[in-house]
Amino acid sequence: MRELPKFEGLPLERICLVRSKDDLIFAHEQISKFSHVGFDTESKPVFVANQPKTGPHLLQVSTQYNAFLFLPNHTTSNELLSEIIQSENIVKVGFGLKSDRGLIYKKLGFKLRSTLDLSVIVRRLGYRQKVGLQAAVAIVLEQYLQKSKSLTTSNWARNPLTARQKLYAANDAYASFQVYMKLTEVAKHLLVTA
Repeated sequence: MRELPKFEGLPLERICLVRSKDDLIFAHEQISKFSHVGFDTESKPVFVANQPKTGPHLLQVSTQYNAFLFLPNHTTSNELLSEIIQSENIVKVGFGLKSDRGLIYKKLGFKLRSTLDLSVIVRRLGYRQKVGLQAAVAIVLEQYLQKSKSLTTSNWARNPLTARQKLYAANDAYASFQVYMKLTEVAKHLLVTA
C-alpha cells in the first residue's frame, strides 16, 4: 500500500469547524447540494478498563469540495447536525457506521438514519476480511491514505483541536466520500443492492 501514490486530502482552508452563524450558513448551503456525504466520528480513546466511553467528541461531514467538523452539543451547530444525522434524504457514507449509531444516540439523542457502510460494499469486490478506510482507499482509489497512530489515538475532546487533528478527521470523511464516488463509476451495481 505504501508504494501507491499518496491520497491528497482536503487542505485546511477547505475544512470548516462549525462554530459561528456564518459557518452554519456555509455548511448548510454546501451540504444541502449533495444527496450523499462522507461521514465519520472521532472519540477520545479510553485507555483504562471499565472507564466509560464519552464519545463521539467530533463528527465529520464531507462533500466533494469541503469538510465540516461538528462538536457535539455546540448550540450553534446542533440543529444542523441533527438535520443531517436524522435525514432520510442525505445518505451518510463511511466505514463502521453501525458502531456509531448507539454512541451518537447516547450522546446527542439523534438517530443516525440513511447510511451506507462502504466496508460492506468493498468486500463485495471479492474480499473476505473486513475492509477499513485505509484498505478501501488502496483498493478502490489505488492511493495510500496515511493513518497516524498518534492522531488516531489523540485527545478528540481537546479544545481547540490542532491543525493536524482537523486535517486527519476531515480527510477520513473526505476519503470515504471519494471511495463512494469512485464506486459509483466502477461498481454501481454493488451500490444498488446495498
